[in-house]
Amino acid sequence: MRIQPLIPDSLSPELRFVHDEIASLVSGSQGQVKMLDEQGALLGPFAPMLHYPQFGVPALSFLRTLDTHATLDPRVREVAILTVGGLYGAKFQLYAHEIMAGAFGLSPDIIASLAAGGMPNGLNAREAVAHTIANCLVKGRIVPESAYNHAVSLFGREGVAELYFLVGGYSLIAVILNGFDMPAPEKQL
Repeated sequence: MRIQPLIPDSLSPELRFVHDEIASLVSGSQGQVKMLDEQGALLGPFAPMLHYPQFGVPALSFLRTLDTHATLDPRVREVAILTVGGLYGAKFQLYAHEIMAGAFGLSPDIIASLAAGGMPNGLNAREAVAHTIANCLVKGRIVPESAYNHAVSLFGREGVAELYFLVGGYSLIAVILNGFDMPAPEKQL
């Protein structure tokens, strides 16, 4: 870990407001994921975002938009997010979204395969095309016309655009996590 989480009491009033907003949002939407340390500091991508608010706060705003305007099924979103996290090897992203994917009903086999960067068996058509597109984009390739047309038939153009922005947003998170070498919390057995 190249930077430490920021203790809430050490933050300026403006950053404390951002911290508290994030903490409130993630405790509601991702309550089963450990996002705060023992001192109440945000973990994962949030620590670098608060250390560098000139970049982090606009990034947070964009990422929040991905949630508030989400129309894709949560399982489809989690398949895309785990595909991104698996290909980047982003430890905290995998930790958080393995938990969320399980909460939305993805099987342990599918979750493990996605986290390892593989193509799991048992995905439905929407999940499979989300994986294909995320895999393609993270590898720096243009989405083939056949994959695009299939995705449009399943999600519509708006849904495909949402998927592209989701993959881009979680690629940003993966890069931040990996650049700052942000760990996943220790799992309790």
